[in-house]
Amino acid sequence: MPKIRRLLCCILIISQLFAITTFAEPPAWPSDTGIMAESGAVIDVDSGTLIYGQNCINNAYPPASITKLLTALIVLENCELDEVVTFSDTAMLSVEADSGNKLSLVAGDQLSVEDCLYALLLFSVNQSANALAEHTAGSIPAFVDMMNAKAAQLGCSEKTHFDNPSGLNGDTQKVTAYDMALIAKAAFNNEELLKISSSLNHKIAPTVNNPTGVSFRHEHRLIYTTDPSSEYYYPPAVAGKTGYLRLAGNTLVTYAEKDGRRLISIILKGSYGQYFVDGKNLLEFGFSRFKNLVIAEHESHYVTGEEPVLINDVSYHASDLMIEPERVITLPNNANFEDAMLTLEGLPSDHPENAVALLRYSYNDRQIGKAFLLLKDSAKRPGELTPDSESPSGSEENLSDASVPDQSEDDGFSFHMPSLPVLAIGVAAGFALLAVFSAIWVFYSKRKEARDLAARREARRRRLQASGEEAEFQRLMEIRRNKDAIARQKRNDSSKED
Repeated sequence: MPKIRRLLCCILIISQLFAITTFAEPPAWPSDTGIMAESGAVIDVDSGTLIYGQNCINNAYPPASITKLLTALIVLENCELDEVVTFSDTAMLSVEADSGNKLSLVAGDQLSVEDCLYALLLFSVNQSANALAEHTAGSIPAFVDMMNAKAAQLGCSEKTHFDNPSGLNGDTQKVTAYDMALIAKAAFNNEELLKISSSLNHKIAPTVNNPTGVSFRHEHRLIYTTDPSSEYYYPPAVAGKTGYLRLAGNTLVTYAEKDGRRLISIILKGSYGQYFVDGKNLLEFGFSRFKNLVIAEHESHYVTGEEPVLINDVSYHASDLMIEPERVITLPNNANFEDAMLTLEGLPSDHPENAVALLRYSYNDRQIGKAFLLLKDSAKRPGELTPDSESPSGSEENLSDASVPDQSEDDGFSFHMPSLPVLAIGVAAGFALLAVFSAIWVFYSKRKEARDLAARREARRRRLQASGEEAEFQRLMEIRRNKDAIARQKRNDSSKED
């Protein structure tokens, strides 16, 4: 009896381990950045994934001069580079007394929109922000309205609000790190803005106090530092913007490119000197600990197979569907594409014309990328199915701070030796579970084997067809089929004799 009990316990433990292995959680999301700033975030530009966030969603801080990225984006969307901007008295005076006048501008000075943008993004000239705002919207308050409307359009929360185009102190001028990342993503996706913000220096046209023009350089240390021994040396850094106010501390936005990936890091409420290191560390954390996978190269759902695909009560042939080719998801290096959870969603208002659904991917409750499921150009839209047809549904997942989700106490596994009747039931359940998994494995193995065989035969048939030998191939296959039939008949006759 003791031997039987031990045997049964072993079987039960093995079955539980098998179940645990089968449904194991994917690898944890890394979070060990070690930044010193009060708030920070790093996102992948191409997937939109929030790779890491510290006080980045629910906490808003004064942005200081990184505000100018939003100002520049709105100007570029509404003005031509060669338009002439006149600096008014209002533009010159709507700054704080101690904010300075870096280019010694005076009311009446005229510069092109392009020169004003270089002064804005490289040298953080507050008067340039005001003059551009007036030129674009007619007044600074009207431009501020455009700023807040644009922020909302980009998906920023109500915690983010702008009071002026320069980033100087405002009663309600605050931004979350994640919202600032959304703004920076839109900004650096603008080719002209990226070109300006990545320039190391610029010389503006003559003004009253600078009759021969004046040159200035970029203020972002990660961008202009060329000494490999410097802690600020970081070649992947391409563009960005600095900021500082006594109330805001040091703020920083950095756009970087490395190994075909694009990342943006945000630092809010940083400290002098350290905030560049924090921005660099966030970027390197994102580059070294994560990878991007092209969705269309890994996803087979909805675009393969012979069975009809049902989407929103409409049936499609899988061969008529495709996934946006350039879309990616972001995963930890030790995770697989299969670890991501796929949700099929309805179409947003700004969907492509040939889109039929949105594929959204998540990993441990965090959004990691999306792609539209498209109808191929050669395919025709099918008609509606009958009302009793079922369609898959998906739900929009809420974005939360980029920390590893808390696990409840019930999420852990524990093992207690049950009583004999309970043990018997458990053993039976374990055997049943093993039988189910075995049956599933055998079924799918046979299906895969059959598909592989068919694929090999089809590939060979096509090769022979291309070389003019398909008829010979079909003759050989007929001989093989006849041999197999004769062999089966002999086995049946032998069984009957026994």
